[in-house]
Amino acid sequence: MFAENKFKVEIINELPEDKTITVYRCGPLVDLCRGPHIPNTSFVKAFACLKASSSYWRGKADRESLQRVYGISFPDSRRLTEYKHFLEEAKKRDHRILGKSQELFFFHELSPGSCFFLPHGARIYNKLMNFMRKQYRDRGYQEVLSPNIYNMQLWETSGHAANYKENMFVFEIEKQEFGLKPMNCPGHCLMFANRVRSYRELPLRMADFGVLHRNELSGALTGLTRVRRFQQDDAHIFCREDQIKDEVKAVLEFINYVYEIFGFKYELELSTRPEKYLGEIETWNKAEQQLTEALNEFGKPWKINEGDGAFYGPKIDIGVFDALKRKFQCATLQLDFQLPIRFKLTYSAEDEAKIERPVMIHRAILGSVERMFAILLEHYNGKWPLWLSPRQAIVCSVSSGSVEYAKQVLAMLHEADFHVDIDVSDRTIQKKVREAQVAQFNYILVVGAQEAETGNVCVRVRDNADLATMSVDGLITRLREEIVAFK
Repeated sequence: MFAENKFKVEIINELPEDKTITVYRCGPLVDLCRGPHIPNTSFVKAFACLKASSSYWRGKADRESLQRVYGISFPDSRRLTEYKHFLEEAKKRDHRILGKSQELFFFHELSPGSCFFLPHGARIYNKLMNFMRKQYRDRGYQEVLSPNIYNMQLWETSGHAANYKENMFVFEIEKQEFGLKPMNCPGHCLMFANRVRSYRELPLRMADFGVLHRNELSGALTGLTRVRRFQQDDAHIFCREDQIKDEVKAVLEFINYVYEIFGFKYELELSTRPEKYLGEIETWNKAEQQLTEALNEFGKPWKINEGDGAFYGPKIDIGVFDALKRKFQCATLQLDFQLPIRFKLTYSAEDEAKIERPVMIHRAILGSVERMFAILLEHYNGKWPLWLSPRQAIVCSVSSGSVEYAKQVLAMLHEADFHVDIDVSDRTIQKKVREAQVAQFNYILVVGAQEAETGNVCVRVRDNADLATMSVDGLITRLREEIVAFK
């Protein structure tokens, strides 16, 4: 039937002999498809071709290059119009465009998939990590540093060599195979196993902002959302089985705290034991029961996704929604019974004659910091809240006579630890203010002869509203109060 199409023949030939092959007919079109299909095209009331792009067959760079056409249909034209409006708004918010206009970051062909963060972009990046570090201190996490390069023996022990090697950067040193780490968990297992552990140390919460590398296909790289080099707010919790519920609930509360600050709505989904799994069914049942109790006590709505857990443990999936109601997977919360077994992790129990094995909880809240950076940039449409803004204020002099005072104001705000720029050019004050608004400075501070004489600043906000004339100390107090209120 499909002898003239070698791609479909390839798919058919790879299917098991007992696999049902489904074919759909729509008028004269007969196609190989999993389905389902609508009976005929009369059900399509509105449609549009969105774009076309080249794509390697099955995503492999050594295979044929094909043309992919993207289209969409709706049951009525109103919903198609709404969708087109959504696409236009999403295009305006594209983090790659905003990142360029705000001089936050760029990519270069000499290091594909690895971002160069410019000074203002680095400010945001560091603020995100420092925000998480403060939370770690408050919530009992200990930050660690782990190597970037490991002998492949580590990845053979963890199972990544067998299941993930094609996504790793692997190379040879002195006739031994090494790999850049794509995740932190095996290294954290080595840290746990570094010495004898006691039940008194549990739960042990290790946090790591280590640099990770994943060998993504060049065609899959997309701005900051799909990169090869990135950092995560990665953490692993080693705990007893009877501590799972409390630890999971604490992570859920941590996630809620962070996402409320960002202005995200989110949904929770419990993924349970799959058909193929490792470990004892009794252990799985206990773990799923503790996750269920943690979710119920957490008090937010949640769904169950039967059979969609990982083979090594159940998990809670967290999907966040941005200002355009797009859904993203950022946070992860995953139980793991297998890595502690693979690395032979143990601790001395309360009965010191007894040795027990810890449970490992993988968790991230931001996920990839690069990806979260992109999501937040689009979510805020480039208008960063003051606490996260790389351009919190700019001091604009009215004339050459107020330049020295403008520099004094700049120094005072720098001393108060704010990100402040200065414009003492000879352009008109109107042009300076307009440019500052376009650049999304949160506050625009105008200083002229009168302000220099009184020691005040004339304060404007980026939406063109004049606040008032106030002292520099009064302004510093206001900025600090705004940051505290937001966080």
